[in-house]
Amino acid sequence: MAMERFRHSPLPRPRPEYSEEQMFQLIRVLELYFNQLDSQTPLQAEYFRGRGDKLTFPHIAASDSTDQIATGDDTPTIVTWDTLESGSGWTLASNAATAQYAGVYTIRYSLQFVNTANAVHDAVVWLKVNGSDVANSATTFSIPARKSSGAPAYVCGYSEATFTVDAGDEIELYWATDLAGNPTTPTDGVYIFHDAAQVSPYARPAIPSAIGSITFVSALP
Repeated sequence: MAMERFRHSPLPRPRPEYSEEQMFQLIRVLELYFNQLDSQTPLQAEYFRGRGDKLTFPHIAASDSTDQIATGDDTPTIVTWDTLESGSGWTLASNAATAQYAGVYTIRYSLQFVNTANAVHDAVVWLKVNGSDVANSATTFSIPARKSSGAPAYVCGYSEATFTVDAGDEIELYWATDLAGNPTTPTDGVYIFHDAAQVSPYARPAIPSAIGSITFVSALP
């Protein structure tokens, strides 16, 4: 629903002496103004009072509950999502988020990288819109070599980027690593790790391999 501010009608100019007609005109103008206020929906009423807690802005949040394996060394691979946590004004399908409204948005993501190799290896993450790379959206993460005990090394790859989209644009997140690992082969290297919730030795929630959100910043300039 579009929300537009309304203005009251001009109040009648006062006369030097009391006038019943002028008083009637003043009451009529005030009555019309208060009728306008009474006709507003609760959402509009909050808007006119300057509050924003009743407003809904376009946004989407998602996560993934699987290990994510690069398709090869130095090979761009799409980040996958299997759980839609929250969303309005966006849809999620085939690991792409599609905007329903144009605007300026910020994407934030967290990827749980793991390295099972004996040397440091890098992972690069970047953004694509409609299949094309977004300029200046890439970030490099260096994942340390696994520990001397053979236990993997972990890095939470967090970053964000602000960009513009038109209605219908598809947003995807991609990553690549110089050494692709695979826990099921097993092949040492880097992959994006997921772990289920646990109750021992202490209770904790699941660790998603990917967590991401896109939030509205502004209408297009």
